[in-house]
Amino acid sequence: MWRLASNFLGKTSLYKKSYPLIHSIPLKSQNQNVKPSFFVVLRYIYNNSASRPSLSIWRRKKEMGKEGLIAAKELKRLQSNPVRLDRFIKSNVSRLLKSDLVAVLAELQRQDQVFLCMKLYNVVRKEIWYRPDMFFFRDMLMMLARNKKVDEAKQVWQDLKREEVLFDQHTFGDIMRAFLDNGLPSEAMSIYEEMRQSPDPPLSLPFRVILKGLIPFPELREQVKDDFLELFPDMIVYDPAEDLFGDQDSEDD
Repeated sequence: MWRLASNFLGKTSLYKKSYPLIHSIPLKSQNQNVKPSFFVVLRYIYNNSASRPSLSIWRRKKEMGKEGLIAAKELKRLQSNPVRLDRFIKSNVSRLLKSDLVAVLAELQRQDQVFLCMKLYNVVRKEIWYRPDMFFFRDMLMMLARNKKVDEAKQVWQDLKREEVLFDQHTFGDIMRAFLDNGLPSEAMSIYEEMRQSPDPPLSLPFRVILKGLIPFPELREQVKDDFLELFPDMIVYDPAEDLFGDQDSEDD
């Protein structure tokens, strides 16, 4: 029985190298020669794994099955025909497994298929397994920022506010940088105001990410810089050379 338990522990150690099992199992006896029973080992493994939070489905590796591949291809083919597209979504897409539906949405986001992404975005939020998730909304906003879709981004933002989704500081910084990099400073600053009101404690790294994205917008950068120095008085902000954009303008001329 002990040999069976040792083999089982050897297999699990491939996945949990940082969690040595045998040495951390408390023994009733002080005798080091006494080995823990098979059931003690199994109970420890179960309790140890059950106490760790599961990874969000929106952060897992997304691989489509055959049904998902067919659905993605058909969605792209029918997007010019709204009636047939809606019929296909109701009859086929809504029947996809959760993993396939998540993978199809991720693939359409990668291809910047904004119209189809918004369609599946609404489908996902009606699924019985759906739970509001920070990474679900982050991926949608990043895709919409890349494609400069302001109205759709406002809709998604209203939905996440209604569902009481809270971004952490790093996610705020990433989303704001996406809007800045795509020439949408007004939308980025609206997100910045939400970030400043967040109950999550401010961190210096997201601010630095934002300040770098604000280099083409000096007035807005000064506003964020003042907030940064107020929050982190012991830190230094390295400003770009004053003639950086002057040289660029002369080259363009």
